[in-house]
Amino acid sequence: MTATTTTSLAAQMRDGYKDYGTGEMAVRALDGVSVDIARSEFTAIMGPSGSGKSTLLHTLAGLDRLTAGESSISDIVITTLSEAQVTEVRRNNIGFVFQSFNLIPSLTARENITLPIDIAGDKVDKEWFDEIIGILGLADRLTHLPAELSGGQQQRVAVARALVSRPEIIFADEPSGNLDSRSGAELLGFMRRAVKEFGQTIVMVTHDPTAASYADRILFLEDGKIVDEMRDPSAEKVLDRMKQMGH
Repeated sequence: MTATTTTSLAAQMRDGYKDYGTGEMAVRALDGVSVDIARSEFTAIMGPSGSGKSTLLHTLAGLDRLTAGESSISDIVITTLSEAQVTEVRRNNIGFVFQSFNLIPSLTARENITLPIDIAGDKVDKEWFDEIIGILGLADRLTHLPAELSGGQQQRVAVARALVSRPEIIFADEPSGNLDSRSGAELLGFMRRAVKEFGQTIVMVTHDPTAASYADRILFLEDGKIVDEMRDPSAEKVLDRMKQMGH
């Protein structure tokens, strides 16, 4: 393995442990995970139900704290920071796309998209905004409220919101989970373009081999441990690997 300079990493975890509950009821969701997330790369996290996929995503993103170990975003070690400091790091460095779109019902599509920038008190880069809107096909939907949009459109609004501030890293949890296959393929294709053309870094949890095949690299989790890694995946290769995991 070649030594990498710290600046090439968007996020990192060293010996990450996460326990839920205490005593006999304790569940170890992460069991000594070490992982590097390279900049400008699309990483997918896969594994059977209960393998720790979402826990890994949430602890990497600072939404949940590790029980032991260390994680960092953009060379900032977040493990030792206060809640307010972690929130600040998240706001400055991270975009999120969840399966449930998490849009604010009373705001238009445009207002939902620019919300992170408005909160930060920054200016919207109009050219970048227009480019995202164009690629995502949302130009004629910007004045609509979420309730007036289809599921696919709502998810595209959520992706636009994640991208508009050009975050260091985007975390996506089953982003195509609620979409039909065409909308899902469009969304994943766009996420791949964001990595290839804009140098975006994306980490995505998915159980879908087709979705995972859009990634540059897949991490396979089992019982809270990373058991394998795959580069340049195809849906077939992913499916074969998942079958070996007995799920």
